[in-house]
Amino acid sequence: MSRRSTILDAIVAAARKIVEDRRADVPLQTLERAARRRAGARDFAAALTRPGRLNVVAECKRRSPARGILRRDYDVTAIARAYEAAGAAAISVLTEPTFFDGSIEHLDAVHAAVSVPVLRKDFVVDEYQLAEARAMGADAVLLIVAALGDDELRGLLRAARQFGLFVLVEVHDEAELDRALLADA
Repeated sequence: MSRRSTILDAIVAAARKIVEDRRADVPLQTLERAARRRAGARDFAAALTRPGRLNVVAECKRRSPARGILRRDYDVTAIARAYEAAGAAAISVLTEPTFFDGSIEHLDAVHAAVSVPVLRKDFVVDEYQLAEARAMGADAVLLIVAALGDDELRGLLRAARQFGLFVLVEVHDEAELDRALLADA
């Protein structure tokens, strides 16, 4: 087993536990209502295809499991505003708390601080996280093929679209690309 898959397995297990804990505090139906109250999502795909520009998705990330603390003075809204002012087409907000020191609340703060689309970057393993993402202002989400079974990937793609979220699908090799395409990514 590679180091990458061992770390990924640990992160996915932590994500499943976080979902379980959050679901006990806030029911899915509550998040779904909050997600429906949000205005329409900002167009992530259009932001990445603006003609005549280098369209960058700039990332707000405090820590990495491999490199440790990346930024001690982590003011997510100030960082996001600086990225937008520098011309970023979209902002990626790492929300995973255990390994990356992220927070779901960072999404809401960044969405309120910038006018460009906002991506929830996390280890999404459950529809609950999609409702949570949209309720907190995400316009797009990341789905990581290596972290999901085929049925999970297909179901999460469908659910994300129902929430009006653009889906960015991460693949690492040709086999994962084939799985993503078969899931209708």
